[in-house]
Amino acid sequence: MNTLARQLRATDYFTLGWGTMVGVGWLVIMDDWLLRGGSLGALLGFVIGGSLLLPIGWVYGKLVVAMPDAAGEIAYTSAVFPRPVSFATGWMMMLAYFIVCPWEAVAVGRIAGYIIPGLDSIELYRIAGRPVYLPHLAIGLALTALLTLLNYRGIRLSATFQNWTSFGTLALFIIFVALGMSRGSPANIQPLFTHTPLISILLVIQIVPYFMTGFESVGKAAEEASPDFRSQGFFRAIWMAIFIGILFYASIVAAVAFVAPWRKLTGEKFMTAVAFQQALGSRWILNIILAAALLSLFKCFNGNFVAASRLLFALGRRGMVDSRVGAVHAKYQTPSAAVLCVGLATAACMLLGDAILVPVTEVGSVACAIGWSAACAACLALARRSGTGTITLSALERAVAWFGLAVGIAMASMKLIPRIPGQFTIYEWIALGVWIALGAISHRRKTVNA
Repeated sequence: MNTLARQLRATDYFTLGWGTMVGVGWLVIMDDWLLRGGSLGALLGFVIGGSLLLPIGWVYGKLVVAMPDAAGEIAYTSAVFPRPVSFATGWMMMLAYFIVCPWEAVAVGRIAGYIIPGLDSIELYRIAGRPVYLPHLAIGLALTALLTLLNYRGIRLSATFQNWTSFGTLALFIIFVALGMSRGSPANIQPLFTHTPLISILLVIQIVPYFMTGFESVGKAAEEASPDFRSQGFFRAIWMAIFIGILFYASIVAAVAFVAPWRKLTGEKFMTAVAFQQALGSRWILNIILAAALLSLFKCFNGNFVAASRLLFALGRRGMVDSRVGAVHAKYQTPSAAVLCVGLATAACMLLGDAILVPVTEVGSVACAIGWSAACAACLALARRSGTGTITLSALERAVAWFGLAVGIAMASMKLIPRIPGQFTIYEWIALGVWIALGAISHRRKTVNA
């Protein structure tokens, strides 16, 4: 049986984890974040929500070191739980990664239209009142095709692309935040909260799982580590991704609220860019921000593409869906069939246009919270099995894993339980229901044919 190419290094795993996590939400829907929580509410929401993920990151570090399998959560849960539980966990996590791909493909068209207003033309149709433009579709489809080709041809090409775009994003981010903060004013940050402090923070914490998911993608590429890679590098890459992710989101929220009166800008398209442009009174800062956004979009799209294709590959390899998607390309040593499936599905979903942007964040948050909870439960169950030697946990480590499990369940419950502020709307329930139905059909069909 062909195996995946082993070519990834420590830096590659960090840029995969952090790059998969941070996309262009900080540019595209900053107004949604600030309207949810206010300047301080949004900042605290990301800091608290991100910090709560550290125990989950620790659990994933233990699991990846013990079980370096591209199946990720599928492998962890299958070791202790029945097959349907393992499939359901993998299917939900694949949604968490896959759903980002059309999100980024749509977002690149919006950014391009902001840079070149003439691209906001040739309206094809409308969904939920939002127009879908032909140039936007063409740009998104072109980027999807490029990333599909990169990942089809080899993980080294994909990793090199991920490294350049990740470090390029960080460099440009430091430049424009430092310049903007020099012109801001504390008077701009009001209001600190848009609701009561607790509700404001809670409404932001609810979306943190979506914008912080990605650190666990490190495990999806665990089988592709270079022969001299040390397994503890997985653990370090996951924690570094979480720490840098928290710092990034907290910094950008604080910077936008500080550089301009954000409450007056919430109706602006790409209010992050508008805020910095107003603060410096120059177009060139806008160009830096948009360049950073494009690099960030590319790396986030690519990182989630890698994770989604590896999970689909793992489902096929384990016979949970059509086994043909579990094939490895004989020459490129990539999960080529899974890569093509993710690319084609991304192209199809981006036809929904801008209407998917905010609802996607809600559904994605629940999907990854469910996956995190299952991983923590699997870690505890593995440690309880005496004599397996897979994972051993001290009393303190068990407490950390239990805390991670509680956090994951709480983050999912905040969106699913009625009467909690920010609960699912009918559109999110429909999207989640469709995905669950697709999974049930795929799994049942495979079971019948087996």
